[in-house]
Amino acid sequence: MIAPDGYLEVAGDRLEARYIEGDAGKPVLVLQHEGLGSVSLWRDFPDRLADATGCPVLVYSRAGYGASPPISLPRPLTYMHDEADDVLPHIVAQLEGRDHVLVGHSDGASIALIYAGGKPLAGLRALVLLAPHVIVEDISIDGIRTARNAWDTTDLRRKLERHHGNNVDNAFLGWNDSWLHPDFRKWDITEFLPLITVPVLVVQGRNDDYGTLAQLDLIERAAGGPVEKLVLDDCGHAPQNDQTAAVLDAICDFLTEP
Repeated sequence: MIAPDGYLEVAGDRLEARYIEGDAGKPVLVLQHEGLGSVSLWRDFPDRLADATGCPVLVYSRAGYGASPPISLPRPLTYMHDEADDVLPHIVAQLEGRDHVLVGHSDGASIALIYAGGKPLAGLRALVLLAPHVIVEDISIDGIRTARNAWDTTDLRRKLERHHGNNVDNAFLGWNDSWLHPDFRKWDITEFLPLITVPVLVVQGRNDDYGTLAQLDLIERAAGGPVEKLVLDDCGHAPQNDQTAAVLDAICDFLTEP
């Protein structure tokens, strides 16, 4: 599935990817990164997740991120739907029906929800959602405006360039311009929730600058399958970084439930 040079062939594109071996009898954990993420920006979380669960882990950078191919700007406002409908199925198909769990952070969690509530391929067993979005809140836009100010006035671009290289403008502006577009305020994926029947674990920090606990409440009320909710103190928008041990424990417990 992963080429020797560390790339994943998907619909003519060669996406930057890593595959961490695990127990062949356990589901593959397919990680979906945030709106500014990449393989390297997951830090050591994929390795720690594989060690804790014993599961194989697949992590990749979407087009326009990391060392994956560039995209044209502006991104369409449907970019998360497009990823869930047009790219993720090609990746999952390469698992050849193996059991798998989508582990998504922020935008990646939203992509996982759209995919699971759309036409998921065989083998999907569960979702793990870290700081998911299903609607746009005022706090979301405020946080994204703050990120834009940092991009314009600080060394944020240089810091992100270490992870995205020549894709740094694709990564930041493709995400930031989309969320700040006036029409994006209408973005709402709650229609997918009743169609999701697999178990779902949702995790969010109380100090998240990009969303309130209303996001988790909407998922808990509307999802068609069982939902477990974990709210963490002293935790911002990246629970896997801020409260790594608690997140790993929760995922391990979730995956081992009957």
